[in-house]
Amino acid sequence: MNVLAEIAEQPSVVERLVAANRGRFPALAGAARDVSHVVVAARGTSDNAARYAQYVWGARNRLAVGLTTPSLFGIMAAPPRLTGALVVGISQSGQSPDLVAVLTEARRQHRPTVAITNDPASPLAGAADIVVDLAAGPERAVAATKTYTAELAAVALTSLAFSGHDPAPVADLVPILSSAVTDAARHAPAVAGLVDHHRSAVVARGFHYATAHEWALKLQELAQVVAHPFSAADFLHGPLALIDTGFPVLAVVTAGPTEAPMRDALTAARDRGAHIVALTDVDHPPAETAIAIPAVEPWLSPIVAAPYLQHFTHALALARHLDPDRPRGLTKITRTR
Repeated sequence: MNVLAEIAEQPSVVERLVAANRGRFPALAGAARDVSHVVVAARGTSDNAARYAQYVWGARNRLAVGLTTPSLFGIMAAPPRLTGALVVGISQSGQSPDLVAVLTEARRQHRPTVAITNDPASPLAGAADIVVDLAAGPERAVAATKTYTAELAAVALTSLAFSGHDPAPVADLVPILSSAVTDAARHAPAVAGLVDHHRSAVVARGFHYATAHEWALKLQELAQVVAHPFSAADFLHGPLALIDTGFPVLAVVTAGPTEAPMRDALTAARDRGAHIVALTDVDHPPAETAIAIPAVEPWLSPIVAAPYLQHFTHALALARHLDPDRPRGLTKITRTR
């Protein structure tokens, strides 16, 4: 029951995260001063937190944010110039040599570096000027749940620090998350239409593009479903041809500028016979099943959506007679070069 136990810890994790990093706000604000862009190094679930950073730091801090190619710093030994960049590494364990190599090279080029990690004593933290401690405690489940949510919250907290604001917007999510982790468990019946399917599409836009990637990753890790994440815009450019009767499309539809294009994409999929499950904070999305998530500011919505996609995928794994606490072929820490 490690996965469920760690999903349930998320409110307390976010509360500890805020408390542990308040004192780092001045240093983070200084690190973002006089930089033209941000380069982020991450892998796996942390890569999805980095996608969230692209939207949050872009929209709220007006920073161009790119995901680096760690192999250029590792096995290819051809690191690019990082002139003008703030370099950020995101990793639950902080152990992966290729991510450490990115921050090591950044420091060699005299660029400011930040590590977002659950292990302040890790090699990644040792390579950084500033460490944002996820404060999630030991994570025993192979699939990341509480550390993913903590990484999202850390990205949001860092955005507030970059702009000199108070951490209150993230701290205020704690009671909302407390309700969400309980409420999310009620939606297990939503998996019924997907039990016999082995492929799916996951669609979102904007801040929730990260959610689409993380949901797809969890479907592959825990439920052994081949799931591909799409921006709704990209989905309409060709992958819509995948859709036939009953094809599962999982989607995130939330209020704000992405709602209308999401409705358009899902209506097009539904017209072709797709079976749609939507995480949503709006009324009447074009979906067979709508799972209501808390309505919060759009830029914070991926944080409160996380336990819903995690509970959903856990329930689907069980319905497919799989053990989500022991996903096939995976280990807790993956070290890539």
